[in-house]
Amino acid sequence: MADLLVAGEWSAAGKRVEIRSPYDGDVVDSVPQATVEDCERALAFADSAARRIGKIPGHVRYQWLNKAAALLRERTEEFARTITAEEGKTLAESRAEVGRAVETLTLSAEEAKRIAGRGVPIDGAPDAANRLAFTVRVPCGVVVAVSPFNFPLNLVTHKIGPAIAAGNTVILKPASATPLTAIKLVGLLLEAGVPTEAIQCLVGPGGEIGERLCSDPRVRKISFTGSVEVGERICRAAGAKRVTMELGGNSPLLVMDDADIDLVVKSVVVTGFGNAGQTCISTQRILADRRVVGNLLDALKPAVSSIPSGDPTSADVKMGPMVRNQEAERVAEWIAEAKAMGGRIVVGGNRSGALHEPTVLADVPESARVVRDELFGPAVVVGAFSSIDEAVAAANATPFGLSAGIFTRDLGRALRFIQDVDAGNLHVNWAPGWRADLMPYGGLKMSGFGKEGPAYAVEAMTEEKTVVFHPIKD
Repeated sequence: MADLLVAGEWSAAGKRVEIRSPYDGDVVDSVPQATVEDCERALAFADSAARRIGKIPGHVRYQWLNKAAALLRERTEEFARTITAEEGKTLAESRAEVGRAVETLTLSAEEAKRIAGRGVPIDGAPDAANRLAFTVRVPCGVVVAVSPFNFPLNLVTHKIGPAIAAGNTVILKPASATPLTAIKLVGLLLEAGVPTEAIQCLVGPGGEIGERLCSDPRVRKISFTGSVEVGERICRAAGAKRVTMELGGNSPLLVMDDADIDLVVKSVVVTGFGNAGQTCISTQRILADRRVVGNLLDALKPAVSSIPSGDPTSADVKMGPMVRNQEAERVAEWIAEAKAMGGRIVVGGNRSGALHEPTVLADVPESARVVRDELFGPAVVVGAFSSIDEAVAAANATPFGLSAGIFTRDLGRALRFIQDVDAGNLHVNWAPGWRADLMPYGGLKMSGFGKEGPAYAVEAMTEEKTVVFHPIKD
């Protein structure tokens, strides 16, 4: 059975909650629920150890994380099967996630050796001659990392890898739906040499333990990935802290009249339906030039209908279930609403338990939730436009701004898209749902603030001191 790591000890105490397979409902394991008292012990422990952990040299932190990456690579299949069992993505997707997590840990390890300040040209200021100035970077201290269910390994490594690389102590609160992979990773980090003082792991309801952790004044940095609603609550609770918010999305894809339709379809199949659409940068709204929208729908229909869904452990299955039955039910409700408002289902639309068919919708009014909100499920909505101005306006007609894509051979259109579409990640000739783990990743508007990617996260998890040497007058 999985346990929690609190104050340097694995703890099985407390009420245990079963973790069930999204596909068949079988019990995978159980975990104890942390209490407010556990939070207090974890905070006191992390705070007392922060200065000592911060003094450990960068090359040692590099060795910990590099060893962890090597161990994780060796255990790819073990971790992949845990991800699939608790989250529901296919084994192929889970293996790919483990590979990405290895990369994220490796990148984090390298950053542990690169933390540095910079020289300040202080003599450019009046009356500052004969002085020497520079900055140094120091760990924040205590970091709270709150991770989501949809990438229960890689998005955890994007938080705790940079936190440890930067010399912080970190308290991890993984998603209650998918804690097993995170707990397994914490054990692997300890095996790789990370001290128990440097990392702790608590599982429980965000409204109770999450807010307790984030509101505590001993915490200096919070890294959160999840919904806008929860992110706003954390920001209110956090007060004057350093905060990175990776929030929701409603990603548009613009398809111009000169687009390669076959490539568009290929990208949509990958980015619209991977992980059953449960990705914050998943392609959701496809905006196509009226001259090609019919051809696009004709091409999408057979491609999407041929995506095999079912048992995520089967090698033939390309899309598994959603994480919970109620999430699939919500997607079905939004699709039914869109149909009732005059939209049409081009392909898919049916649900069986947590399995929802890959779905394409068209002619959906802009007021439908499936257009205006974050769906986080296996469906895309296809609309049409008549000009680049109309396309850009439609792409921006959302409070979100995480990722967007365009297909065109026209450089001018591509540059217009880059300059005017409000999104933190922009893709030319690919769909929005693409990310390299080393790149600066984050959104605009209600999609959050701050950047992930180990180099950028390490900078956010350190603080800068300015040092000035003044001349001594005899």
